[in-house]
Amino acid sequence: MDRGKTGGAEGPAASMNSLQPRSSAARLAPAIAPMPDASSSGRAAGHPLVSIESGPVDYADAAGVRTQVYQALSRLDLAHDFIRPGDRVVLKPNWVKEHDERHPGPDQWEHVVTHPAVIEAVARWAAERLQGRGSIILCDAPQTDSSFARIREYCRLDSLTTRCRADFPGVTVELLDLRPEEWHAVDGVTVSKTVLPGDPLGSTRVALDNASEFVGFAGCGRLYGASFDLDETNRHHAGTRHEYLLCRTPMDADVFINIPKLKTHKKVGLTCALKNLVGINANKNWLPHHTEGTPSQGGDQFPADNAKARLEHSWMGTAKRLLKDNPLLSRLFVPLKKAGRMVFGDTQKVVRSGNWHGNDTCWRMVLDLNKCLFLHDGSGQARTRPLRYLAVVDGIIGGEGNGPMAPDPRPCGVIVAGTHPLAVDCASARLMGFDWQRIRLLAGGFRMRAPGFVDFEPGTIRLTSNRAEWNGGLSAIRGTFAFRPHFGWAGAIEAVDAAARASTD
Repeated sequence: MDRGKTGGAEGPAASMNSLQPRSSAARLAPAIAPMPDASSSGRAAGHPLVSIESGPVDYADAAGVRTQVYQALSRLDLAHDFIRPGDRVVLKPNWVKEHDERHPGPDQWEHVVTHPAVIEAVARWAAERLQGRGSIILCDAPQTDSSFARIREYCRLDSLTTRCRADFPGVTVELLDLRPEEWHAVDGVTVSKTVLPGDPLGSTRVALDNASEFVGFAGCGRLYGASFDLDETNRHHAGTRHEYLLCRTPMDADVFINIPKLKTHKKVGLTCALKNLVGINANKNWLPHHTEGTPSQGGDQFPADNAKARLEHSWMGTAKRLLKDNPLLSRLFVPLKKAGRMVFGDTQKVVRSGNWHGNDTCWRMVLDLNKCLFLHDGSGQARTRPLRYLAVVDGIIGGEGNGPMAPDPRPCGVIVAGTHPLAVDCASARLMGFDWQRIRLLAGGFRMRAPGFVDFEPGTIRLTSNRAEWNGGLSAIRGTFAFRPHFGWAGAIEAVDAAARASTD
């Protein structure tokens, strides 16, 4: 397939008008794997169903949280054999960081990561259906400079797994850090790396190639991943090559249960079910996060074309090349970065690194990862049967503002559940008070290159809730929470009908 002819050149400055849903004839091209049928996928008469269960705005009552999760799942009317005895069930929480990056410490995580009360409720729901045979694996690949030991300690994950093992004999319950290494960073500069065991099943290379959302993207060649090694990122996204390195444990699951946190996100607007798949990667430097340069240079690293942005781009480009794989120089660079912050501004206040609504790179990567999971198995080959997938969103306390690492707590008291990540994320965006059609990740999900993993139109999504105002279609929802977006997204994604915060009574 000729890349230029099929994809067309799409640069970071692409108009949001181009992200409106295509006609079903254009979008619903043959997929590699069949979509789940309505009898087992949480659908009502062919419509993707999203459940929203409202409850208390804290986690004080663990039994109450469990009831809320169970009620949200019961509204989906899943098939009785959605989970079967002997199944391998993978639970994927959001364990991105052990604390709010502004406030390190043991009591600064409830608004940042999936709460263990929600995780345990989902684990118990799954274990009951395994009927004493099978396995439940709790796993994530947190940000590379995060401490899994601290996450484990703060969230009391060992106690969680111990209780589940005791209450469900015959069901294997495991806890895994999927990362192959942990980085030690000082002021955002990586100064050392520790090798970790990683996924015990290893990794799987998935070659999307012509199915990738990066086909025809003008930013290829200038993509920035997760480290200063830009060459590595661009080697895996060049020409006809677009590939990802996925952890095999989640890819090999019989049932994949995504348990994200409801938060704003600096690069894609919101992080929920779709974005949570970044945590199943074995090498995050294969993941393009932004395109280097200013808009006039064809990049989305900065929002403005001014002398300061061009100078910072040039200065940091040189620094990245020098610091790559050089721990000694990296340590010496730390005070220079602090001095640079006085000149160029703090990242919590100044837009850089693609942290704004003009980022035309990161959403493509997120959709690609979901294609990898839905369309490929643990060997990297095309799935021969549909993935049994479920998303359960922890929105009891969400995160607004400078998410995902430094959000402010936003008590909402909701659990959102569904069997399709795009439907769940569109509903979650509406609850947050955002216009999903103004978010590239969500609007782009309805116009993916074939093969895709979406077989419905946005107008067919149906919401079911214990609150009357949250029933019906996306456009009918009322009483949203009016989340404050990341400052790089302010004024770009808010829905016009979300001027006031909803009551959380």
